[in-house]
Amino acid sequence: MPTQITPTIDRKLCTRCGKCVSECPTQAVDWIDSFPVITRPMDCTYCGLCEEICPQHAISLYYSISLKKNS
Repeated sequence: MPTQITPTIDRKLCTRCGKCVSECPTQAVDWIDSFPVITRPMDCTYCGLCEEICPQHAISLYYSISLKKNS
């Protein structure tokens, strides 16, 4: 069963500006203990907006690269 891949928020870099919370188009990001957290991972579409708008570059989206072997 595959696991849901979500953006990673680095708490050391995050200044808690709230842009990711207010701008997430699916409202997948919310506040927990004064930090933004992906609280609804199944709603995250991995659109990249949070990573793009974060002024501190505290949000990272990781991608898996699969190589298909030619027959």
